[in-house]
Amino acid sequence: MGGEKRRENLLKILQESESAVSGTKLATKFQVSRQVIVQDIALLRAKNHDIISTHKGYVLLDKGNIQRVFKVKHSAEKMLDELNLIVDCGGKVEDVFVYHKLYGVIRVEMNIKSRMDAKRYVDGIKGGVSVPLEQITSEYHYHTVTADSVETLNIIQDQLDKQGYLVALRDYEPVDFWSNTEVES
Repeated sequence: MGGEKRRENLLKILQESESAVSGTKLATKFQVSRQVIVQDIALLRAKNHDIISTHKGYVLLDKGNIQRVFKVKHSAEKMLDELNLIVDCGGKVEDVFVYHKLYGVIRVEMNIKSRMDAKRYVDGIKGGVSVPLEQITSEYHYHTVTADSVETLNIIQDQLDKQGYLVALRDYEPVDFWSNTEVES
């Protein structure tokens, strides 16, 4: 099978998958090395396919979903509650990021779409030696959340606000984090 056909099939597998697909599984299926899969993913990304890498494998983000960034603050003990609130309202937590005045945006993929995903994530944080990213910014952090409608995002926003998690942006914070990741002095 040629490279172009393999990438078409790889994209189809990611489109049809309900969960992340590991590079090893893809390499085995196509009888190529993992490095070839990594290169194929890079080529697909270059063609504007929104593929992310997670600790479980590759995920094709659904372009049909609508997204919103929420700035939130809470203690480490409330992390699971916050994530559950978002998924219970119909959202998917794509990432967590912090905005640091000196370092700019520091971002980590999450891909949390269920209570089980949220529990695994929180258990992983508690079981490791690392601390949550938001600890470098006094618990202030952001989540990119996707949902199937603006109404769902509005419900999530209302619930985050009711629970006291939602925080207003400061004057120095950019509105569009991805086009302005550097801080001017």
